[in-house]
Amino acid sequence: MAKKSESPRTLRITLVRSAIGYSVRHKATVRALGLHRLHQTVEHVDTPALRGMLSKVNHLVVIEEQVVE
Repeated sequence: MAKKSESPRTLRITLVRSAIGYSVRHKATVRALGLHRLHQTVEHVDTPALRGMLSKVNHLVVIEEQVVE
């Protein structure tokens, strides 16, 4: 069984490059992350599914790790 961490880790994700010119799947992934315009920042709890999404569009976003206390 997975251990429960005391404080969940969150990721701050910022869109720094446009998805124009990339595949429809990349555009859909950026939209599913909640990003609509350049330099917009969103925060999500770090999960394996989120990490998979970020690996697909890592050339379009900047990722910062944070620990919520």
